[in-house]
Amino acid sequence: MNETQNAEAKTPKKRYDQNFKRSAVEHWLASGKSAQAVAVELGITGQTLLTWKQQLAMPVPAGQKPTMEQLLEENRRLRQENVSLIRQREILKKTLGILSTPSDNASSG
Repeated sequence: MNETQNAEAKTPKKRYDQNFKRSAVEHWLASGKSAQAVAVELGITGQTLLTWKQQLAMPVPAGQKPTMEQLLEENRRLRQENVSLIRQREILKKTLGILSTPSDNASSG
């Protein structure tokens, strides 16, 4: 194994959060540039950008009708996001309820 292969083997893969991925894909679609050009700007590969687009089921640019598969994937993603948001809201409600309830120590004084 030469030094380049050895360095690649030791370099951990970078992890990007969903917001970054979504922003990158939206930027690419809105820019009118090639995937490779936008990928170079962001310091990632063009293939990574294409993969993110597929994973996120981003809508196709205006003028092109989305396929049934794309619509089903978007629906699945939105349902998952909705479940997550409902959970977050319930947690916040419970937290606010706990914080707004006066403690026993506060009333004795």
